[in-house]
Amino acid sequence: MTKPEIGAQLYTLRKYTKTLPDIINTLNKVAKIGYKTVQASGFGEADAKDVAKAAGDAGLRIVSTHTGWNLYLEQLDKVIADHKLWKCPHPAIGGLPIEYHCADGVKKFLDELAPVSEKLRAEGMDFSYHNHRHELVKYGNKTWLAQIYDNSSPSVLKAEIDVYWIAAGGGDPADWIKRCDGRIPLLHCKDMSLIKVSEKCEQRFAEVGEGNLNWKAILDQAEQSGVEHLLVEQDDCYGQDPFEALAISYRNLTTWGYK
Repeated sequence: MTKPEIGAQLYTLRKYTKTLPDIINTLNKVAKIGYKTVQASGFGEADAKDVAKAAGDAGLRIVSTHTGWNLYLEQLDKVIADHKLWKCPHPAIGGLPIEYHCADGVKKFLDELAPVSEKLRAEGMDFSYHNHRHELVKYGNKTWLAQIYDNSSPSVLKAEIDVYWIAAGGGDPADWIKRCDGRIPLLHCKDMSLIKVSEKCEQRFAEVGEGNLNWKAILDQAEQSGVEHLLVEQDDCYGQDPFEALAISYRNLTTWGYK
């Protein structure tokens, strides 16, 4: 088994990627932490060629993206051209509009995905779906997330399991990684902590290794299931410097033998 590679999901730094100069500065700071790969997400207006140059100059590879589903449906040729420019093999989406999250939404999504995925495969790319917790709502006796995977081929649809959101939805992250064995190139890594606020416990995002998730089980299963990239993300840093949050996660993962 090959250990997956650590990468930074740049949505964490979305406040610092609104302009090309900001993107350049952010990529350099991410590389300085030690990351070698990134997932592009949350960028402002910037030409794909300029982004490619900025990443290359920083010594970073763009291994995945989060691109809006509407762009796959309406501007697929441009999406493909941009990903080829970045030498990016794993296009993905961060989620779907609300109208897909219903019993009929599974078929609607998979029907629309089929020609998109076929065209991506022809260009040497795959397509991954990133979950939040609402995909764990059950329709009948099966969750929406299980249905999209059970009703599609791994060649058409890959998984980008987000361990925090699986846990937040009442699932077992390691179990979901196992369910997606062989079709999960990307894993979103963020921890979950419990904070007492006004006599109540509140779930919060945390740096990898600083919360309550079972990382040994998660990472052992990630290796067994063929995960290629551990993409570190923290949706909210609660006032902490997000670069430092990414650095803490990076240091903890390297301590456990990942790089």
